[in-house]
Amino acid sequence: MAGTPGKSDFDLYRLSEEHDALRDAIRSLSEAKIAPFAAEVDEDSRFPQEALDALVASDLHAVHVPEEYGGAGADALATVIVIEEVARVCASSSLIPAVNKLGSLPVILSGSEELKRAYLRPLAQGDAMFSYCLSEPDAGSDAAGMKTRAVRDGDTYVLNGVKRWITNAGVSEYYTVMAVTDPEKRSKGISAFVVEKSDPGVSFGAPEKKLGIKGSPTREVYLDNVRIPADRMIGEEGTGFATAMKTLDHTRITIAAQALGIAQGALDYAKGYVQERKQFGKPIADFQGIQFMLADMAMKLEAARQLTYAAAAKSERVDSDLTFFGAAAKCFASDAAMEITTDAVQLLGGYGYTRDYPVERMMRDAKITQIYEGTNQVQRIVMARNLP
Repeated sequence: MAGTPGKSDFDLYRLSEEHDALRDAIRSLSEAKIAPFAAEVDEDSRFPQEALDALVASDLHAVHVPEEYGGAGADALATVIVIEEVARVCASSSLIPAVNKLGSLPVILSGSEELKRAYLRPLAQGDAMFSYCLSEPDAGSDAAGMKTRAVRDGDTYVLNGVKRWITNAGVSEYYTVMAVTDPEKRSKGISAFVVEKSDPGVSFGAPEKKLGIKGSPTREVYLDNVRIPADRMIGEEGTGFATAMKTLDHTRITIAAQALGIAQGALDYAKGYVQERKQFGKPIADFQGIQFMLADMAMKLEAARQLTYAAAAKSERVDSDLTFFGAAAKCFASDAAMEITTDAVQLLGGYGYTRDYPVERMMRDAKITQIYEGTNQVQRIVMARNLP
């Protein structure tokens, strides 16, 4: 994609002219092609096809894919900016670029050259989406306790099990699936595979009825004697869990980006509202109590943005302290988003509590950023174990 920042070694982080141009482009696209459908997508709990079409048409659906596989080759900060700007108008739609990265990053990090060519090219071309299957009914925060099995049978593996809380399940064509290949080794007995939606034995549960991000389907993925070629294993046998954790080090930053966008959208709307709403003969923005709320919201948001962008730079360089910074950015930004969106509802008063205004949707959407890709309680454990 012309004008997209490429892979580079940059100090801490810098917003180059290309980054600024990318922000302008994705903001204009989001406001014109995604925002008009955001309320309807939420109300009807339907996939935001308009957003997918618009993002694919502009080559913004999976900007992280390297150029050698037909992608834009965008750096981690550029990917954050795309997700942030889409989330500013529609959190559900921001999960298109975010989960495409989450699902495909194991292939980028650990996959064979053949696997990369086979699956990254269709993703880059917009012919397929990629999802990530780690969690199970009895294995959430304790992902190493998963029960899905992959048994070797000649030059194939046969997979059986259930994956839960899978974002964009049923819409994505490709799935990175973690499965146990050696039950005796716990985390070192887990391997990663690419499973296709069309593989015999793959099916999906009913969409979950959720508080927020209603436009992004969350479903169980059922694997019933799914036989796949052995060369669809990502990396070596037994390395799947390590790949999964390395992936999350990078992609937790994309959840921080989503949280930033949601919070920015809520702050922007609330700021405009208080300048128009009058009580006691003047705009409520003139009251000091309102000004203090807005100042605190903006301060928290900017602190979260600085941390997230710094973490994105560390992701690009794969710094030794990436694990800490990825967890810190996700945790801080999502907590800030929950506070900011709640305050936005408060600033609109009774109107904020109705679906006629977008801030209640933003508040509902913000909540999930504190939960998925590791709850914020787990993030604090991760941080404590990886203090810089």
